[in-house]
Amino acid sequence: MNISGPPLLRRFRPHSIRGRITVLVTALATLLLIPTGILGSVLARQAFATAVWLDARQEAALTAAAWRAGHLRNIITPQVAGISMIQVVAPNRRVLAASPAARGLPPMTSFWPSQQDPMQDLLTCAHDGAGCLRLSALRVVPGPDSPVVYAGRPVDGFTPVEMFDLLFTVEVAVLVLLTAWATWKVAGRTLRPVEAIRSDLAAVNVNDLDTRVPVPAGDDEIVQLARTVNSTLARIEQAKLTTERALRRQREFAADASHELRTPLAGLRTQLEEAQLHPDDTDLRSLLRDALLDVERLEVIIDDLLLLAKVGAAAPDRETVDVTALVRDEVARRTDRILVRLDLEDKVRMHAAPRHLARLLTNLLDNAQRHARSVVEVGLRRDEGFVKLWVSDDGPGVPVGERERIFERFARSDTARSRGHGGTGLGLAIARDIARAHCGTLTAAESTYGGAMFVMWVPVSGCPPNNDAAAAHPESRNGERPYALTAQLEAARGRAGGSRA
Repeated sequence: MNISGPPLLRRFRPHSIRGRITVLVTALATLLLIPTGILGSVLARQAFATAVWLDARQEAALTAAAWRAGHLRNIITPQVAGISMIQVVAPNRRVLAASPAARGLPPMTSFWPSQQDPMQDLLTCAHDGAGCLRLSALRVVPGPDSPVVYAGRPVDGFTPVEMFDLLFTVEVAVLVLLTAWATWKVAGRTLRPVEAIRSDLAAVNVNDLDTRVPVPAGDDEIVQLARTVNSTLARIEQAKLTTERALRRQREFAADASHELRTPLAGLRTQLEEAQLHPDDTDLRSLLRDALLDVERLEVIIDDLLLLAKVGAAAPDRETVDVTALVRDEVARRTDRILVRLDLEDKVRMHAAPRHLARLLTNLLDNAQRHARSVVEVGLRRDEGFVKLWVSDDGPGVPVGERERIFERFARSDTARSRGHGGTGLGLAIARDIARAHCGTLTAAESTYGGAMFVMWVPVSGCPPNNDAAAAHPESRNGERPYALTAQLEAARGRAGGSRA
């Protein structure tokens, strides 16, 4: 409630929403209940006055009938309860008879009803001895010399009207207090989840972004607020993980670059320094050829490192891809020493980044062509929501103990898969990171030809919205499994375990 006005009013404005709601509702209740109480009091007064005058008229009629019948004497006995002041007054203003309460008093009023309107109700305060009176005046007979009967009761004293006024006053006060108390309680109960959200948010820090605020039952504005806060916290947590991963990739890039680039740079420097020291003994053609080879190797390493940093830093842009056509096109573009065999299911489509899938296939084929003897095979199947892609060869294979380590950056095996066969040592690491970026897996196994087999499983629909595969599957550099397979992916692999996996 935004209270504007004088500084004094703003000074006493409640600071909490709970207090402001309570003040507002209480003020509205007061504005509604006070006029209601006043109206009730007015109606009660009117009803009471009407009842008094009805009783006074009845008493006046009874007294006039008794006078006409000659049954009255000087003392009148009241016949209607509550009507105690009764007088029969002659036209000359002489009191002919009176009730005990009015005995010895002069006429209670000077008002004299006319012949045209023989009965009149009046309120008079002219009589000093009796105070204010509610009276009914009635002419006894139609003639001009008819006496008049006055019957009524005093207004002074604690009457039912005053009792009703007190009752309405107490009722309005109690209702206002109950309204204030109920509003305070209801507002407190309603805003309690907001306080829980506030306290939980106050406890959140940069190292504990996985905290979520409680979501109360229902679907009101506070529930929507809690869901929005949790969604915001999730996005902040995701942004933090993405930032941390990008920073980690940058550090890894710097470490890998400084480690892997040192050897070709040192060789290049050695060749150039030796040529500088012995220019006459240097074969310029051989020097340039070796230097260009080292520069080319540096370019390949740098390109692979940059691709690794991009793949790991953010999720790729995805679209619906015909994987079957992509594999055929990539294989057709190659001029390999061994013809690639294709075992592809038709029209296998998935949600993926086509350039990244092409790079993954290229890296696996390059690896297979370097080590195969006579067979390289690419297979593709779709299995209940997953795409399975494998590349097999008949080379020396990968020992069981090396099947995870070979996916590390610059990892080398002691078998024929060594630096001497070419490559930067980053191809398999890039391939696995691409599979991870698509919420999939890439593992090494033994092929049916006796060599190595690299199998990728990727969900057809790709990663769920706002899902970060790399964050969900952190890397390990100690030979452990780099990420945990989901139960669904394990089930899919189990179903296809008997075929080429």
